[in-house]
Amino acid sequence: MSEQVTSPPVLQATNVQKSFFQGDREVRVLEGVDLTLESGKSMAILGASGAGKSTLLHILGGLDKPVEGQVNVLGEDLWAMSAKRRGQVRNHSMGFVYQFHHLLPEFTALENVAMPLLIRGESVNDARGRATELLERVGLGERMDHKPGELSGGERQRAAVARALSGRPRLMLCDEPTGNLDERTADRVYGLLLELNQELQTSILLVTHDRRLAARMDQQCELHLGRLEPA
Repeated sequence: MSEQVTSPPVLQATNVQKSFFQGDREVRVLEGVDLTLESGKSMAILGASGAGKSTLLHILGGLDKPVEGQVNVLGEDLWAMSAKRRGQVRNHSMGFVYQFHHLLPEFTALENVAMPLLIRGESVNDARGRATELLERVGLGERMDHKPGELSGGERQRAAVARALSGRPRLMLCDEPTGNLDERTADRVYGLLLELNQELQTSILLVTHDRRLAARMDQQCELHLGRLEPA
C-alpha cells in the first residue's frame, strides 16, 4: 500500500518574535507566535489596537523580518531565502488586501487589477482577460473602465480584492479590509472573500477588530500580550 502524501500547510509560523526600540527602551510586540493555516481554510486574528496584528501580518507576508522565529509559506522558509526569492513568493503565492485600497488613482480598475500580472511578465491580452474576468466576478463588470476616484468605497475595495486575486495566490493576507466601510458594504466584501475562498481554495488570513465578521472565518484567534490565543 502506498503512503498518502500530505501537502505542507499554506502558512506556518513558529515562535515568531518582534520588538522595537524607543530610544534605549526595547518594546516587545510579539512574544512567540505560533500558527498554522491549511490549504483552503480561513483564519481571523482579533486584537486591540496596538496589539501587533499588522506587525504580525507584515512578518507573515515577508514585508518585515522577525527578531526570532520561522515563517514557512508552502513549505519554504520565508526568511531563510534571498530577497529576490522572497519577492517571487509574494508575487506568485500571496495576495494582499489592506484597510485602504491602495489602487493607483491614474489608472482604471481594469488597469489596476491587470498590473500585477504585467509585472510578472504576462502578455497584455492575458492580463486584461484575467482582470476582466475577476472584475466581473466581484460585480464590477460595468465599472472596470472607471478610475478609483469614480468608484464608491465598497467598489474600490472589491477592486482591491480582484487585484489581490489576479495572480491566483494560494494565500490572501487581509489587514482590516473593511475598516473604512459601512456595515452592509463590509458584509458584502466579507461574503465575497469567503465565496472566493471556497471557489478557488485560496487560504485567507484576516486581521480585524470586528468579532461579528471574524466569526465567519473557519478559525478565530486573538493576539494578546504578544501571543496568539484561541478567541
